[in-house]
Formats: sequence, C-alpha cells, structure tokens
Amino acid sequence: MTTLQKLTMVGERLLRDQLLDVLRRHGVSGWTITLAEGEGSRGVRASEWAGRNVQIDTLVSRETADAILEEVSERFFEDWALIAYTVEARVLRGDKYLS
Repeated sequence: MTTLQKLTMVGERLLRDQLLDVLRRHGVSGWTITLAEGEGSRGVRASEWAGRNVQIDTLVSRETADAILEEVSERFFEDWALIAYTVEARVLRGDKYLS
C-alpha cells in the first residue's frame, strides 16, 4: 500500500479546462470529474447559465500536490470561486499514480 495525497479542487465550471491544464503540466495522468453544487462565501450559484461547479479529484505525491496547490492559489483564488485541498490516502497499486 502506498500513501499518496488525494487532491480535490471544487470550482466554477468555466475553470475546468484551465485546472486540467495545470494537472497535465505537473505530470498528472488521471483524474475524476464530478458535477457539484453547494454554497460558500460567494453564495449559491443562482444562474443556470453559469452552470454547476466541477469537482476534480486525483491522486498524487505530496510534492506534486504542493506544487499544484501553489500554482492554483496564485492563479485563481483571488478572482474565482474555487477551493482546493488534500487528504492523505492509502492507495492499493499506488505506484500506478506516480510518474
């Protein structure tokens, strides 16, 4: 069993492709995307045009998670509704997720 970081980002759907580009640049080869709804400091999404949020989950090393979080916070946190966090995950076949 390998200990990895489960990196989760929840944000506006408009950020989807930009967030995936960040993951790719950091060598991430797989993720799961889920449509998400919720309420936070910026309130409830009231517009159907804006659409639902996306939640992107991936498994990465601690170093990769730290680098991604740093880039995401610098590029998006000030102007976009986005949260990002990690939790430690014990993963079977964890070597599959490390490049």
